[in-house]
Amino acid sequence: MSSSPVIVALDFPSADEALRLVDQLDPTRCRLKVGKELFTRSGPEFVKSLVKRNFDVFLDLKFHDIPNTVARACQAGADLGIWMLNVHALGGRKMLEAARAALPEDAAAPKLIAVTVLTSMGEEDLQEIGLPHSPADEVKRLATLSYESGLDGVVCSPREIELLRQDLPSEFELVTPGIRPQWSVTGDQKRIMTPAQAMTAGGNYLVIGRPITQAEEPMQALKKIEQELGL
Repeated sequence: MSSSPVIVALDFPSADEALRLVDQLDPTRCRLKVGKELFTRSGPEFVKSLVKRNFDVFLDLKFHDIPNTVARACQAGADLGIWMLNVHALGGRKMLEAARAALPEDAAAPKLIAVTVLTSMGEEDLQEIGLPHSPADEVKRLATLSYESGLDGVVCSPREIELLRQDLPSEFELVTPGIRPQWSVTGDQKRIMTPAQAMTAGGNYLVIGRPITQAEEPMQALKKIEQELGL
């Protein structure tokens, strides 16, 4: 198991492409995130293969459905031996509590976190779908609901880390995408920070994709991030 705060996002269309990167990574120095496209194309067996390589795997499928369906999906995820999985906080309290109850209460159980507001969404995007709050207010509302429902943490923009740390206990974990080292391009995410800024603000885990996955030497890119973090 890794002690690294860095979660490398395997945003690839196929297992072969993902494994070409994974073969260059050290499981003691990073964790891996498998999202919807890669999971849909390559399935549970691919996730198991990463676990067999001793990687901590974050299964990022953002389950959002009726409580019973989400509970069963979480159980299926836990059976893969993953380290973390997520649901969408907009599913509501009953769904969040059902997801929590579906997972075993032991050290081997995966961490259960909730998605609040996608980092690609700004205030105008929220208004368009009928949510009148600012991204920060919406994140705070959904993070509080997730904590009250017994979850281990939330996914949030690094811009909301300090806000959540003011109101939620330190053991409630914050997983932050939208992380871009100063030497990398911004891409399509709007609410971003550097790795050092996010960790200083109080983040626990940093989801980093393209700065590592598109680097000519991924481990060198990871090393630069570790140096920035003082690891």
